[in-house]
Amino acid sequence: MSVAEAIDFRPDAPEFLRDPFPLYRRMREEDPVHWSPWLKAWVLTRYDDCKAVLLDKEVSSDRLRPYFATLPGAEAARIGQIIRYLTHWMVFRDPPEHTRLRRLTSKVFHLQSMNAMRPAAEELTHWLFDRIGKRQEIDFVADFAAPLPALVIMAMLGVPKEELAKVKRMSDDIALFIGSSRMSPDKYDIAERATREMAGFFRELIEDRRTTARNDLLSELVHLRDGADSLSQDELVATCILLLFAGHETTTNHIANGLLSLLRFPRESDLLKENPEIAPRAIEELLRYDGPSGAQVRIVKVEQELRGRTLKPGDRVFLMLNAANRDPEAYDEPDRLVLGRGGVAHLTFGFGMHICLGFPLARMEGQVALPAVVRHWEKIALAVPELRLAWLNSMVFRGMTSLPLFVR
Repeated sequence: MSVAEAIDFRPDAPEFLRDPFPLYRRMREEDPVHWSPWLKAWVLTRYDDCKAVLLDKEVSSDRLRPYFATLPGAEAARIGQIIRYLTHWMVFRDPPEHTRLRRLTSKVFHLQSMNAMRPAAEELTHWLFDRIGKRQEIDFVADFAAPLPALVIMAMLGVPKEELAKVKRMSDDIALFIGSSRMSPDKYDIAERATREMAGFFRELIEDRRTTARNDLLSELVHLRDGADSLSQDELVATCILLLFAGHETTTNHIANGLLSLLRFPRESDLLKENPEIAPRAIEELLRYDGPSGAQVRIVKVEQELRGRTLKPGDRVFLMLNAANRDPEAYDEPDRLVLGRGGVAHLTFGFGMHICLGFPLARMEGQVALPAVVRHWEKIALAVPELRLAWLNSMVFRGMTSLPLFVR
């Protein structure tokens, strides 16, 4: 039996979801370009390999349209709204379509507009603390890590705070299609209904902004012009869904994973508590150590060799970002959390032209939220054994469904 066959890569296994890093270590050492019969795809786990593919123009991010093209008519009709809008997401497009969508969107969703949300993030952080009040048992995900980034991106888009519960439900349902490994028979139906509902929700808001522009990003998107070019109605709706979905799902996991990591390394937590000015570097280390992005996927366009393996056109390649971020060839003692760590940039947000458009917003929210959390409560402790924490059944997202805590 070969080494590749001996490694049983099961990304939905409970022990893997809880702690993927031991298997990642073995794959990096023994089979860094692993063919997974379960995924029918290549799985990469080394930093240099993942970064090289992220920068490679001979691989494609356009993985949804080829999949949709293989569906029988009835199946395609069953997820018609998903096909209609998700194929407009720039994360699933190659140049020149990707270049155009990113150019247009980045005219309003840029570093300055994202950093301008820092006061709102600070205000919402304290609003959530007030809402939690004197309770000594909380679910950190439900009570803080999930609502904060959702409320920030909603404020940025001009979506009323009162819509939080609806927005969160729709986004979670769409995530069943984007990132879930759960093969329930109704997950596509649930995601399709949510996509239809969210599209209708944004169409109403877009029509309102066409009539009366407001001081929000949605108004800027609606009235955006770049010469003769602008976003079509479907592109507008799709972009709003993407910004809302990506703008909070990943950041929720970033904040929750970050706090759990600090609980595992109390000296580092104390360091952040006593020196909040180290937050920028600390957040980069937390994103590296146990980041919110499990994998990115690419499609091979041109046959190529990688570490003696032949990757053929049409092959899927899973880039395991958290595995790359723990590569000892990139980082000394990679399994330790060291908030003052420097070195090469982590790959949590991707790299190259497809680097996450909203990464400055996620970074800023972490810099605001996590120092505030460790300073707000004198004591923070897990309310259940760590082995009992429930992790998302997803290859795309790395996060917990809940994080029960004792706080005081």
